[in-house]
Amino acid sequence: MDKYTRSQAMTDQPRTVKLDHHDSVRTHVCQQISTEVERLERRIETLRLTNAPHTAIMISTYERMIDRKKGFLRNWNL
Repeated sequence: MDKYTRSQAMTDQPRTVKLDHHDSVRTHVCQQISTEVERLERRIETLRLTNAPHTAIMISTYERMIDRKKGFLRNWNL
């Protein structure tokens, strides 16, 4: 019963929104995706130096992933 009264009391109070968290989230997402793109580009360079049977397919897949990630950054102005 104590849990109910606490949760009810929490909903009665106005919720404060900290707008500065929005920019920090955008920055974090941008950094994370940029890091992922760099890793994929390094993988592509490594794959180009190897002679494996499915290298071309893997490179193509990684390039599509890079294009989508960069497109996401562009669409969200990151």
